[in-house]
Amino acid sequence: MTTSAQETSTEPEPELDPRRWIAFMVCLAAGFMVLLDGSMINVALPSVERSLDLTPSQVTWTLSGYILAFGLTLVTAGRLGDDYGRRRMFLIALTLFLISSVFCGASQNGTWLLISRIARGATAGLLNPQIVGLIQQMFSGRERGKAFGFYAATVGISTAVGPLIGGGIMELAGPSTGWRYVFYVSVPLGLATLILATRLLPKQHVARERARLDLVGAALLGVVVVSIMLPVTQSGEAETKPSWWLLGVGIVALAGFLAWERRLDLAGRHPLVQLKLLGARTYSAGALTGFCFFAAQPSIFVLCQIYFQRGLGYSPLQASVATMSYAIGSAIAAIIGGRIVHLFGRWLIVLGCLMTTTGMGLTAMLVGSGTDGTTLPLAATLLLSGLGAGLVIAPNQTLVMSEIPRHEGGTAAGVYQTGLRVGSSIGVPLAMTLYFSGLTENRGDVPVAVGQGMTVTTMIFGVALVVSLVSVLLLGRHSAATAPAADKALAAPAR
Repeated sequence: MTTSAQETSTEPEPELDPRRWIAFMVCLAAGFMVLLDGSMINVALPSVERSLDLTPSQVTWTLSGYILAFGLTLVTAGRLGDDYGRRRMFLIALTLFLISSVFCGASQNGTWLLISRIARGATAGLLNPQIVGLIQQMFSGRERGKAFGFYAATVGISTAVGPLIGGGIMELAGPSTGWRYVFYVSVPLGLATLILATRLLPKQHVARERARLDLVGAALLGVVVVSIMLPVTQSGEAETKPSWWLLGVGIVALAGFLAWERRLDLAGRHPLVQLKLLGARTYSAGALTGFCFFAAQPSIFVLCQIYFQRGLGYSPLQASVATMSYAIGSAIAAIIGGRIVHLFGRWLIVLGCLMTTTGMGLTAMLVGSGTDGTTLPLAATLLLSGLGAGLVIAPNQTLVMSEIPRHEGGTAAGVYQTGLRVGSSIGVPLAMTLYFSGLTENRGDVPVAVGQGMTVTTMIFGVALVVSLVSVLLLGRHSAATAPAADKALAAPAR
């Protein structure tokens, strides 16, 4: 089956589209909404736990189940967007995300909530590669760096505003029912975004026939993701013995996936992932850095909310205000980083990793000390960490996508983000494991237990610092991000 006439013509240069920045705002709105959910759940989680009487296992899976489902759908979603139209998949994913939001808010027990959260994670995973793919499609060169900078700033802003909105909702509606409205708040924003998306998002133009989806490759990759993420997620549960044997299954499935994808490529068929993408040094180096960095970052917000709410007795809103310096710093630095990445290249990422590692180490020391009067010092250390994060996320995203042709933008984004989600699934359970063990060892001393969880977070940030530094030494500070022919570096003949 071939594409419609509207989608089979030669892909136009994005510079010719005068509405690209307006359409980009629609993409930012969708990204903001998805990320808002991720930041608000950390504020609402203690109330959800009490309201639905969640077990420790269900608490962990409320966070990790979303991440697992997100990671499972990313690559396949990217390929669907590349082949069937990113605008079309954007609209479908956004509609399903809104439906799952309603089901989350209506949850009556832990099982209902977990199923709804997993569905929401899957729909968010379907949506996210379309956003990055559309940015890749609409922009190029330094303009693309600016766009990714604003996108990364949106991550920071949603992280800052999300807890405030969530905390405000919890204050107004009360802890017993306020968490339901934390889920419902996405619905009006999503409906407005859906209407604008139908009018403003560009249709995708591809120069090849639409191929059948590589279901075998998708299934094998799904086995790889689950086999890695599931046992690590189980390690954060007090009631379940991790199925570490699944890691062996994952290795075998990964070998099978690579062999299958290579076979399809050699046969002139349409693989789920073009393996030449992984051969791009800038892409692979950035993906590894992102994997390590995001293995640490998500646990920051979970642990900080636990510290301020359970350790210091803050309300959800107060706890959100106390931690927003990280998000504000990240948003500011992301905008700056996106604009200057072409000048400093990977050294900017090294600097960001160094700042984040230092700031997080100081945060762990302050929290673990258990002393009073730490709120203002913590605002300063979290600000330092956030500024560093902004100098990592936007520049790394720009450099990762710099050698990727536009027609593979969604798939490349899906592979990259899958690595980030796998990393997140590793970091959060590790941090929570140390937190829960710290509670037991220290007779319920929350600050000390949170400090122990933050220690492993600091160590993982340190690994990201080492990886980013090695990347500079091996590849140099500059990349194809500044090269005029970057979009053609991996382009394949039209099929």
